[in-house]
Order: sequence, then C-alpha cells, then structure tokens
Amino acid sequence: MSDASLKTRLSDEMKNAMRAKAAERLGTVRFLLAAIKQKEVDERRELSDAEITAIIEKQVKQRRESILAYDQAGRTETADAERAEIAVLQEFLPQAASEDEVNAVVAEAVAAVAAQGVTGAPAMGKVMGLVKPKLAGRADMSEVSKLIKAQLG
Repeated sequence: MSDASLKTRLSDEMKNAMRAKAAERLGTVRFLLAAIKQKEVDERRELSDAEITAIIEKQVKQRRESILAYDQAGRTETADAERAEIAVLQEFLPQAASEDEVNAVVAEAVAAVAAQGVTGAPAMGKVMGLVKPKLAGRADMSEVSKLIKAQLG
C-alpha cells in the first residue's frame, strides 16, 4: 500500500468516483466511509488502518451472505449489484494470500497448538487466534476455518 492512510485513500476514491460520475462505485465508497465514521463516533477516536480493514472485511462478508440469499430468491440483478460492490470493497483490502501461504500459516498454527497439547474445540479457538492476525483481510476466514477443522479432525 502507499504511504497514505486507508481512510485518506477512501476519501480520494470517493472524490474520483464523483468526478467520473460512477454512481455505483460512489455509493459503495460512501457507504463504507459512513460505516467507518459511525465506528469512530461510537468509539470517539480515529480508527487505524487495521480497524478499517476489519470493517471492510465485515462489509464484504455481509454482501456475500446477501448474494446467497438473493440467488436463492432468484433475484439475480440484486445479487449482481452486490457482487459489484464486493469488487469495489476488495480494492481496499490487502493483497490476497495465496492458497499455499494460507495452508502454510494454518499448518504452522495447528502444529504450535498441538505442541501445547490442546485438542478439541479449544484447539480450534487457539488456532484461529494465531491465524487471524496473519491472514486478516487477505483470506476468507470462513474458508480458513474449514481448512483448520479439516486439519484438526
């Protein structure tokens, strides 16, 4: 990423979308900035890039869930609009981790937890605790969770 903070990049992107008259993109960026502003007002402080990334991840997750619901209801146009919003949001997330990198991080965390002698459900939580900071914003955590369950099981 550049030297500019993520919030600054989002503000600049909103201005660019206004100039380009890109209504869909503008709406998505505005909605994201509103979510960030709401969190800042609630907590009465500036958010870090990591916290903003977490908000973006949450927005992407919500849209993925909406896409499933819209597809099941046969509302393909609405689902396509959600997919377009995900594409815009993902531009502001860090570079996605490769499958090999995700597997390596998960394997390392599983080995570390196994070395502590932790098994069962507590192991899942400990592994997720180790993996999440390393892959936050770079991998779909629901897929990572499935991978961890497979390795622990």
